[in-house]
Amino acid sequence: MQLSLAVGMAMLVGKVSAYLLTGSAAILSDALESVIHVLAVAFAAFSLHLAAKPADRRFPYGYERIAFFSAGFEGALIVLAAVVIIWTAAHKWLHGLEIERLGTGVLLVAAAGLVNGALGWYLIRTGRRTRSIILEANGRHVLTDCWTSLGVVGGLSLVLVTGWLPFDPIVAIAVALNIIWSGAQLMYRSVGGLMDYADPDRTGRVQAAIEPLRRDLGFVHHGLRVRHTGHRTLVEVHLLFPFAVTLGDAHRRATVLEHHLARALDEEVEVVTHLESLEDHAAVHRDTH
Repeated sequence: MQLSLAVGMAMLVGKVSAYLLTGSAAILSDALESVIHVLAVAFAAFSLHLAAKPADRRFPYGYERIAFFSAGFEGALIVLAAVVIIWTAAHKWLHGLEIERLGTGVLLVAAAGLVNGALGWYLIRTGRRTRSIILEANGRHVLTDCWTSLGVVGGLSLVLVTGWLPFDPIVAIAVALNIIWSGAQLMYRSVGGLMDYADPDRTGRVQAAIEPLRRDLGFVHHGLRVRHTGHRTLVEVHLLFPFAVTLGDAHRRATVLEHHLARALDEEVEVVTHLESLEDHAAVHRDTH
């Protein structure tokens, strides 16, 4: 995150310089996106620090959910940047287009795009390896910045070749629409995490990990619920054992299952099991209700 923040500041300086040289609406749109990016990275760095704190009495389930809030915040900033880009491009188009020293500006933006491409790839790879949605979201934002820059370079190259200035705001608006899509995806993922969306793939992996032990440990299960905190996977499941199995033995078998899930899923897993008797399970719940 420190690397991302340092590179983001350097890219912002380079793009603002390119805009001051050229007056290009497309380059201005890229620079505005970088302003949003620096703000988002600063918040993401804070979120990463907070998410690493252990659970305490105030937050007994930990601080990891800040990761989804961070991704949503970053997505909202991306959409805000796109709206500003569209407004700026339209304003410049309506009030006259003037572009100077375009070649130098294109080179600066192209260099920024290549650097962001490498950084975005590194952040996404690191985020997936460490299962950090904060790093992965930041990496996707950096890649969005990269594609924005390359789109700007393509559009301004058309201006250089054809001499038709409206290519400049047209490219800026097209880039902004792409940015809106990227930001909306981050916001959607954020809402899903905050609302405990049941990811079918993750639930399926947990179900597949439980199945081999059903016969060996002698239980039937139901009530499986799986959610992800941005770092850990939380699993809740009801285990039904034959009435003859003692409570101590049932607890031992449930503990074996918990350890097996942690190894099988190859990630940090917290499992909560609820022990029930198989023969009178339905009757007990019926009488209770």
